Amino acid sequence: MINYKHLNLEEREKIFVWKEQGVSFREIGRRLNRSHSSITRELGRNKTGKGKNPREYFLSEYIPCKADRRALKRGVKQRKKAPLKETLIWLYVREHLREPFLWSPEEISGRLKLDYPGKSIGVETIYRYIYSRQGKKYCLWKYLVNCRKKRMKKIGRRVQRDSKIPKAVSIDCRPKIVGKRTRLGDWETDNMHGRQTDSVVLSVSAERLTRLSILSLVNKSSRSKTRKLINRLKDFPKEARLTLTADNGAENTNHQSITRSLEMQVYFCHPYSSWERGTVENTNSRIRRYLPKGQSLNTLTNNQIKQLEYRLNSTPRKCLGYLTPYEKIQKVLSI
Repeated sequence: MINYKHLNLEEREKIFVWKEQGVSFREIGRRLNRSHSSITRELGRNKTGKGKNPREYFLSEYIPCKADRRALKRGVKQRKKAPLKETLIWLYVREHLREPFLWSPEEISGRLKLDYPGKSIGVETIYRYIYSRQGKKYCLWKYLVNCRKKRMKKIGRRVQRDSKIPKAVSIDCRPKIVGKRTRLGDWETDNMHGRQTDSVVLSVSAERLTRLSILSLVNKSSRSKTRKLINRLKDFPKEARLTLTADNGAENTNHQSITRSLEMQVYFCHPYSSWERGTVENTNSRIRRYLPKGQSLNTLTNNQIKQLEYRLNSTPRKCLGYLTPYEKIQKVLSI
């Protein structure tokens, strides 16, 4: 039979009548244009009675209306599949979406293959579950990076291209190899603000190849930003600090001090072109999951910033083959 469909009540009644008349299973199948095995299976699965032992099984009867109800009930039960393919994957996704992990759907999808070889779940499947009726009931969207109730489309904006930093070297002069992310030592930096009344900001720097992040609390002056950045980057070997890409904020005015102290050439993006520093912007969006906009940074301690830095560098990344930045930089330095 090419196209299979379930038996209906009319066919079950015919089976009952012909069976009572002593018609064979093969003949019933021919009359219904069905396989005789389907008739045998129907009579075996949908008989009334317990059927736990041979005597009870043979004493049970086949009643068409009850057989039809049992078949419908079984079909409904079978169509209720486990959320997210199976229980193991469902629990894995829910666990890593929430505290203390707060992984993105991409990170969960990629890391699942490493933690449980042979298991997989698509990123879109996770998003559909999060925004499904069941997912919204548990408010799973709150654990996403931007905590949006609805999925948003990407948009762009017009920009201007004039820099006001003295003696700034444009990103247009930056070596082309930096854009390829094939070597260690190319960094991006930015400041992340809390409230406008805060006396401190969060200095965020990220390495382009390994996505390693370094965080520091600094005041809003360029001297504080420069001093803290030099102190953090000088702990890395010389081959791991080659270039630094920054925006046109006033905190980067003392960029020449960085060049003299670390022998790192500093390049500046075009104004309002945040995509030219995509690595550090992505890092900022990850930090916003823990420090949302409007939250004051004055109450944070250096120990809390270290813990946040450790969490960022211990989270698997899709772009790293779902390795963590710590694992990636250790792998690169060992080569």
